[in-house]
Amino acid sequence: MTGICLDVVVRETTGTGSSREARRNGAVPGVIYGGGKDPVAIALRKNEVLKAINSGQFLSNMIEISHKGEKQKVITKDVQFHPVSDMPVHVDLYRVDETSVIEVEVSVIFKGDDIAPGIKKGGILNVVRHSIEVSCPAVKIPDSITVDISKMEIGDSLHISEVELPEDVTPAITDRDFTIATIVSSRASKESQSGEGAESDGEAAEGEAAAGTGDGDA
Repeated sequence: MTGICLDVVVRETTGTGSSREARRNGAVPGVIYGGGKDPVAIALRKNEVLKAINSGQFLSNMIEISHKGEKQKVITKDVQFHPVSDMPVHVDLYRVDETSVIEVEVSVIFKGDDIAPGIKKGGILNVVRHSIEVSCPAVKIPDSITVDISKMEIGDSLHISEVELPEDVTPAITDRDFTIATIVSSRASKESQSGEGAESDGEAAEGEAAAGTGDGDA
């Protein structure tokens, strides 16, 4: 558990008008759903939501909400932000308990880029997925997933089957072995390789010309 507990107020009505009223009152509107129960419209204190977001333990983590002293464990499934002010304007919460198995997106951290032979040769890491959707117990959501690229060459691709996931964590996508990252040639490395090829071709042509001249002189 992260220790985050937010007080909520149940909104009597739903819709745009109710959400706007909550925002005018300095609150963040939201919805609690899942767990075999009907959705409930709520409002949360904006300062508490901001504090939770800034803690780095709010999104895709199990937290608690409290309504009139009654607590409920939830997962923050989504937060919508204002496009200009970047303030939270809506929160989606999903009911869970310690036995719940859920699907969440977990960020990917790449290690080994300083020694990867493909990058040392001028290649560039092309990140296909910055996060991976996984299935795991609500109490075992990993903060991140570390991916080792230290042995990748130019042209190599890293797939989910090659990633060591934490215990009880499995990919949510099971119908394909999706790609997480590749190492591709940079323009500079391509030009360098092309230049080296041209120089080799030029040297060969000069050698052939010299050989031909020699034959003529003989």
